Amino acid sequence: MNVLRFWPSIAILALAAAWTLGLLLAEDQWMIWSSLAVAAVAIFAIARTRAGAGLGAALNESGPFFAFLIPVLIVAIALVIHDGHYPLMMLASVLIYGLICIGLTIQFGYAGVINFAGAAFFGIGGYTAAVIGVGGMPSLLVLLLGGAMAALIGGFIILPILRTRGHYSALITIAFGLLFQIFLEVNETLGGPQGLKVDGAVVAGWSLLDGISIAGYDASFYFNYVLLTVVIYTVAFILARNLERSWIGINLDAVREDDIGASVFGINVTAWRIFAFMVGNFVIGVAGALFAMMQNFIAPSNFSFSDSLLMLSIIVIGGIGNLWALLPAAIIVILVPEKLQEIGEYRVLIFSILVALILRFRPAGLFPRPVRQFKREVDQ
Repeated sequence: MNVLRFWPSIAILALAAAWTLGLLLAEDQWMIWSSLAVAAVAIFAIARTRAGAGLGAALNESGPFFAFLIPVLIVAIALVIHDGHYPLMMLASVLIYGLICIGLTIQFGYAGVINFAGAAFFGIGGYTAAVIGVGGMPSLLVLLLGGAMAALIGGFIILPILRTRGHYSALITIAFGLLFQIFLEVNETLGGPQGLKVDGAVVAGWSLLDGISIAGYDASFYFNYVLLTVVIYTVAFILARNLERSWIGINLDAVREDDIGASVFGINVTAWRIFAFMVGNFVIGVAGALFAMMQNFIAPSNFSFSDSLLMLSIIVIGGIGNLWALLPAAIIVILVPEKLQEIGEYRVLIFSILVALILRFRPAGLFPRPVRQFKREVDQ
């Protein structure tokens, strides 16, 4: 692959990383608003010029190159802000929400299975880490078990969903999310409304709660979690991207677009929906366990219905089914409102107006999912 022909797209991503770094470090409100204005102009310009089409083509044709370039840029950002607890925590939070939305994309973007209980499965992973992580079990295994528990419970929840259609399916997931939060609040074994303490992650005998200090180079312990989250996000991203580009992704597309037509052609619609729902919840559960370890504390308030809506808004704003859009959308949804706290509750109003405008004028999202291209090799 000739990487040089992708240099305009590489330059765009580098500028986006620089902008993200500036937003993380910005303190004055005028700097934050200026950054947002620059981002709005840049997104409009890229979308209206050949640069946007070139970037989209580069992301789809480059193979694993950009899938590894983006984590490198994220690590570069973390190295610059290595001793800033708050900026690193926000960067790790953006990555965790991006990981959640990979799971939601597999469900909603690929298979068309609606899930308004994302926060509940996120909480299942978190509480699994809190309960089983106290016995000295390896943290990486705890992450996998958090995902497995979310997938297992999702396997039961999907059964009534399969017997309904449209908004009735959404109501089932909404009901489960509300019942899950109530269950946590009344269950004293799980800490009740006060929540539970969670042990920090330990990888290869190294506690991620310990900061890094090497030859005068001091880094926050959140830097450790950024590195761990980048690795997990990259693995999940590559697996989800390969799944989407494979025959499995084609089957999921068929189920999403026309389940009756798919069943006529011999596709097992029920099996594929169960597959997508459980795989997606596994990823969400891993993200929940990782979040719990990073925060060292979880409570029912961390997994409310409003959090589920926040997760869905990321994939809607970014572009349903487009994995590349998840991190930019997570920055808009998670980082920007946090930076605008000085304007109080008005930031929620502004964010709501932004979502409404995007849904009105770009219903496919800021970065719509490209149409699947089928290529047939021709013998010369």
